Amino acid sequence: MRSPDTALTGIGPDTFDLRHRTIHGYRRAYRMAGSGPALLFVHGIGDDSSTWLDVLASLTRDYTVIAPDLLGHGGSDKPRADYSVAAYACGMRDLLATLDVDRVTVIGHSLGGGVAMQFAYQFPERCERLALVSSGGVGAGVHPLLRLAAAPGAELVLPLLGTLPVREALRRFQSVLKGGGGFGLGEDLDYVVGKYVRLAESTSRQAFLRTLRAVVDWRGQVVNMLDRCYLTEGIPTLLVWGTRDHVVPSAHALVAHGAMPGNRLEIFEGAGHFPHHTEPQRFLAVPRDFLTTTAPAQHDVRRWRHLLRTGRRTNPGPELGVSSGT
Repeated sequence: MRSPDTALTGIGPDTFDLRHRTIHGYRRAYRMAGSGPALLFVHGIGDDSSTWLDVLASLTRDYTVIAPDLLGHGGSDKPRADYSVAAYACGMRDLLATLDVDRVTVIGHSLGGGVAMQFAYQFPERCERLALVSSGGVGAGVHPLLRLAAAPGAELVLPLLGTLPVREALRRFQSVLKGGGGFGLGEDLDYVVGKYVRLAESTSRQAFLRTLRAVVDWRGQVVNMLDRCYLTEGIPTLLVWGTRDHVVPSAHALVAHGAMPGNRLEIFEGAGHFPHHTEPQRFLAVPRDFLTTTAPAQHDVRRWRHLLRTGRRTNPGPELGVSSGT
């Protein structure tokens, strides 16, 4: 017997199993289902495509949903390679090409938000809409633990995360850490700890460190999209942030809202860094409304050239507003 959710969506339990494509000699893992306009979901650092599973099935009746594991993450290969944001954006383009998908709405979380923004910058003709969830690339601020992990010598400490004594200590002290804010992670702590114990494995750890050090150093985030975000003019843009996000500070939401033309900002009161994971139904309503109330962007080469030459919008106007998720 199918579960109620399965009966409603027509999506079986194996629909979102990982598939693989070999591109440039490396196996890339991804999940894909549904039909209709394509939505590309990009996860954050240390995470994988499974973070989106609670929201994907509900979208497959109207959309083709694609959720890859970034190179160096999840079920994808973890080579000694280029893990920059630009390389990830190219990887998304190449995966989509092998899947015969030309244009997508890109939904990126954390590091994936930076990848989504880079994708829109590098391949504007392929980007119909842009949705950034607790996104990196807006300012230097980032959780202190990520700054420490980016520092020299971190590779000597990270393997300890997977050892039995450390895992047992984390299990015992999680309730205490949550009560005291959990290093500012709050209810996200369980999820983060569950993902980061993977770093005991050498190839995962090295890929994580190369990715992290491409975007963060001891002073904070290195990559900043604010100098180019005016180029999103004409691309419907959604920003989603939780008020209790201490991984990428929630103050970044207002900075991005003021800098990106014509965007819509949704603030989730009480949510942390993973609103799509901790409150999937509450989260799902936001991109669904965004998708149904906006038209896909049509790339205009002449406008793009004007933007690049002048460094400013062609027709500045008010932002779409700020809403509080309920």
